[in-house]
This record gives sequence, structure tokens and C-alpha cells, in this order.
Amino acid sequence: MRFGEFLRTAMLASAASASALIVATLIAVNADDTPGVLWVALGWWVAATGIGLWLGRGGAATAPIRSLLAGARTQASLPELVPARTLLNRLWPLLGATVVAAICAAILAQVPAVVAGFMIIWAFAWRHQPQAIKAIEDRDGVRFYVAPTRFWQPIRLLRTPGFRATPVEMPAASAPAGTPN
Repeated sequence: MRFGEFLRTAMLASAASASALIVATLIAVNADDTPGVLWVALGWWVAATGIGLWLGRGGAATAPIRSLLAGARTQASLPELVPARTLLNRLWPLLGATVVAAICAAILAQVPAVVAGFMIIWAFAWRHQPQAIKAIEDRDGVRFYVAPTRFWQPIRLLRTPGFRATPVEMPAASAPAGTPN
């Protein structure tokens, strides 16, 4: 799976997780009839949105992403492409946190509310990373792929040849000879 697409999917999965946990919080607050929890949760979600927007304000790749790209192993051929396995292998902590927090909603409505805030931060903070990866790939003429690893191992990348995107400059239009300008 291409690394930029992986980051885009992780960002969207985090936003979906936040949405699901917000719904779980609303259901738990309604069942417990505790409006105070709802107001604190709303404040936390607004603060989390601000924090995520602030953290993701730059359009450049973050330092951890740059170090991953720099450490990518060069490979001449495409790796085995199994996106579903790659996503499950790399995003299982996101799935686990979502499921555990949703289950905890039956006991404490605060748990999914807090976890939803962190998912909001993650989604907003990583929103520009896929475009930054694409820009680097186009500039360098390479493609980055997520290497198949065990789920407990850190993520590794593979660098394969790609196409360099160079802007094409059109010559200035000139008038045919003998015509006045």
C-alpha cells in the first residue's frame, strides 16, 4: 500500500472513530441523564479541534515522517500489495482503542468522550501529510510503500522508482510574421 494512501486512510479512520465515539458518548449521556458530562465533552472536543488544527497547520512532512522516508529501503520492484492486511496490521491500536472506549461507554460516558477528543486531534494534525508525501514523491521521482512487517514491529517503508513530475513550460505565443501586434 502506498504510504500517502495509508496516511489518508489512517486520518479518515481516526475521524470515523471520533464520530462513532461521539455517538457513543451522546447515547451514554442520554441514558444516564448527565448533561454536565455532555458540556464538558463538548468543550474538550472544541479544544481538541483547535489543538489538532494548530498541530497540523504546516504543509510540510513532520519530523517522524521525514525520518521514515529517509530510512526507506530501496527496492526495484513493487512490494506485495495487500491493503486490507496492511491497514489492519498498522491500525489495530486505533481499532482497539475505539472498541474498548465504546464498551466503556456503558459504565462511564467520559471515557469515549476523552478518546474521541484524541482521535479528533490525530485526524486534524495529520490532514496535510498525504499531500506532503505526494509532493516529495513527485519531486524525487520515487514512490513510498508500507513494507509488510509484523504488527508489533515499527512501520518501515520501501522506496521504488516512480515518475518525476516536472512542470512543462509552454513557449510564449508569438504572432505570425507580417501581422501587426
